[in-house]
Amino acid sequence: MTSALEIVFWLSCALIVWTQVGYALALALIARLSGRGRAPRRREAADDPPSLSLIVAAHDEQAVIAAKLANALSLDYPRERLELVVACDGCTDATAALAREAGADVVVELPRGGKIRAQDAAVERSRGEIVAFSDANATWEPGAARALVAAFADPRVGYACGQVRFVQAAGGAEASNQEGVYWRYELRVRELESRLSSITAGNGAIYATRRESYLVVDPIMGHDLSLPFNLVKRGWRAVYVPGARAREKMVPSLGGEFARKRRMMSHTWPILLRGGMLSPRGYPPGYAMMIVSHRLLRYATPGLHLIALATNVALLALGAGPLYAVTLALQLALLGAAALGGALPARPLLIARYYVLTTASPAAGLWDWLRHGTSAAWEAAEGTR
Repeated sequence: MTSALEIVFWLSCALIVWTQVGYALALALIARLSGRGRAPRRREAADDPPSLSLIVAAHDEQAVIAAKLANALSLDYPRERLELVVACDGCTDATAALAREAGADVVVELPRGGKIRAQDAAVERSRGEIVAFSDANATWEPGAARALVAAFADPRVGYACGQVRFVQAAGGAEASNQEGVYWRYELRVRELESRLSSITAGNGAIYATRRESYLVVDPIMGHDLSLPFNLVKRGWRAVYVPGARAREKMVPSLGGEFARKRRMMSHTWPILLRGGMLSPRGYPPGYAMMIVSHRLLRYATPGLHLIALATNVALLALGAGPLYAVTLALQLALLGAAALGGALPARPLLIARYYVLTTASPAAGLWDWLRHGTSAAWEAAEGTR
């Protein structure tokens, strides 16, 4: 009995360490040994770039839509080749009128159907060879469009996402979210995935596809997760372009970040369990390992932590050695630090709280999806406008 519990305990711990740290180290080692440890030489943006449709799906974004279009018009991209499309998803405010005044080439007004269906409708109405997407509150750097489009000079690339940086929306005690720490690490992992094969997820602030590679997916299955793996299955590459930079306001509080990730995970589980991500058909072997390591195990981490805690307690109850008293103390210390992080805004405590809350979010999102399904509609996250 004890030996079986020990196997389960150490296997759970090993999988947690692998998905959180070991996977990234393995990618870095493989990249170094294969000669891909350095960033590839940046492609020069073409003087005569392909036509680009920049699509912004918006629901009641009157507060930011004019600034978003002003930012788009300031991009270093030939205006005659840049089409600005705003898809209004059941807007009840002045978003559509303000978008027209601010210079949108096409404004599509739709009944409320969710972000994905608004993007689908915008793609149908657009004319660009490349279709790019952005959030209404995302600010692109001047060279972002050219850098993003340059990735498609490689005929194998069907999807490209840029680098989004999250900036604090507020200061002081309220700015408790530690997403920036995690996100810098995540971007490094995606850069390594892109060099070796393809990325396993994108982001909603700055990404693009070829018109012929764009996929219509279930409206509850966001593009961030559903497009990269589906395009890989169809023979395309999905790449990360760090030179294509954008910024978005970060949710200021950890509670708000937990709520955001919980909503995201309620959209993620349908993709994982019935959207085809778990099916190995069409995956190159290396990419299949990336999906398991970076996606499946990451989303299973709440369960792995619970198994590790439960087997640790059981081992101590059965009289296992002092090593298990140490491992239990470490687990309880993490939980205690997370609890203290709610009252004391010290950086180490906030990082512990961030880890515990965001690790719990997949379980909360799964519960929400199983209990009442997932709506295709979306709302702006707290403090991001």
